[in-house]
Amino acid sequence: MHLYFNREFLLSKIDYPKRFRSEKLMKSSITVFFCILFFLLLFKPFGVSDPELKIHYFLTCLLHAAAPAIILFVYFSLFNHLNNNKTEISWTLLKEFLNIGILLVLIGIVSFLMRDLLYDNPQNWSWRYLYEEIRNCLIAGIFFYFFLRITSFYFESKKGSPAVIQFNPMIVPEVKADFKSDLFIRTNLKQDDFYLDIENLLFVKADGNYVELTRFADGQIINEVKRISLTQFENQLSSHVNFFRCHRAYLVNMLKIEKVSGNSQGYAVSLKGTDLKVPVSRKQTDSFNSCYQTLSNRNNT
Repeated sequence: MHLYFNREFLLSKIDYPKRFRSEKLMKSSITVFFCILFFLLLFKPFGVSDPELKIHYFLTCLLHAAAPAIILFVYFSLFNHLNNNKTEISWTLLKEFLNIGILLVLIGIVSFLMRDLLYDNPQNWSWRYLYEEIRNCLIAGIFFYFFLRITSFYFESKKGSPAVIQFNPMIVPEVKADFKSDLFIRTNLKQDDFYLDIENLLFVKADGNYVELTRFADGQIINEVKRISLTQFENQLSSHVNFFRCHRAYLVNMLKIEKVSGNSQGYAVSLKGTDLKVPVSRKQTDSFNSCYQTLSNRNNT
């Protein structure tokens, strides 16, 4: 049987999970502790000979549940510290799976080192028990990992926040514009009319009866404020399908999108060559997806 792995999916950059971030790490560790404790007490999963126990089984379960929670907290606290608690940490699914694997092996080793404290067995320091502890942690850990991911998905869905959606950048060939780069924009007052280089326009933000134009030209961000409403401005760009009203206060150039992430509450659009992000409102997500797909298909043909 041929095994297929989507390498692009595993190696694509995704947002660093909140559950591993410093501000959420304690909550994640406590959740892991109680889930493991409940599981051990309810199912008594791995055969334990009662005469071998040095302490009550409940205390044994407490220690077996506490060890993974503490290791999880210490491991990712150190990871976050080494990355200076950056908001944006380079992260992929492959990195997550590798780190979870390392974490489970560490838990197995610690469980092995605790054997003398928990069990009265002359074979505590054998290779056999080291192998069994690591094996059991890998088997149970993989189960718990996916169980907690599914549980997290369920509760976030109830709050209107299902799985994070990741878009790959739209592959746009050299833009052979079917419009003039400089577009003449008419305002309510003739003296406020202006020409705009829309090829470099990233997005437009409404500010009452004004708009703030954000362009990226010559390697720098340029902001300009013009006296015109966003609706009036949008109407004059109606023939340019790459501009989309993604939010009541934002109009975005779809050809400048680098990444889109989000959930049912809306998306956050990252733009090429910048750290800027533009929101896509919940009401506009379906229309945004449709527009994005249409432009992608158009550029790929």
